[in-house]
Amino acid sequence: MGDFLSEHPDGTVVEIGTGLNTRYERVDNGRARWFELDLPDVIALRRTFFTDTPRRTMLAASVTDESWAAEVASHTDGPCLFVAEAVLPYLHQPDVRRVVDLLADHFPGSLMALDTAGPGFFDTQEQHDALSKVDARMHWYCPDPAQLADWRPGTGMLASHTLTSLPGPLLAELPLPYQQMVSALAAQRLPQAEGYRLNLLRLP
Repeated sequence: MGDFLSEHPDGTVVEIGTGLNTRYERVDNGRARWFELDLPDVIALRRTFFTDTPRRTMLAASVTDESWAAEVASHTDGPCLFVAEAVLPYLHQPDVRRVVDLLADHFPGSLMALDTAGPGFFDTQEQHDALSKVDARMHWYCPDPAQLADWRPGTGMLASHTLTSLPGPLLAELPLPYQQMVSALAAQRLPQAEGYRLNLLRLP
């Protein structure tokens, strides 16, 4: 995120599945255009805490709905970064592919940051200390994120890291408790943790 805003200070950031995320408050540079997308009931809740501004707009829609993409495209003509955190694994694979196609059609050349869950993470969600306590279940797992580049000709995988293989400079920016958590995960080499990846795509 920081690299994108440094290279494109007037670019556009779209948070997919924004929930009650406070990324705008934490990293906004005072110039970028932000869109925060989630389902209508989530956006209704979000509006009790946050408000739209000339540079920040909340959108109530499903990520698979073309209408939101058309609205964002009508308000920007510059570089875009799409951030999908803890969203796509909960869709079925055909819908994930629809999202990738939707973004590539409306925002060619943009960046897409997304997380993927491997089969070990997917298969143990019923026993997970947090995931098992919510109704939502993951439907899509991705054993090899590099395959995402094959879905759409011209797509490029720019980066893919597990939590235990984060680049040193990025790891150093994390608060000490998170660094300690990553070190503990690395020592345990849990299949679930090794299968969860953070990825950055360049859309064609």
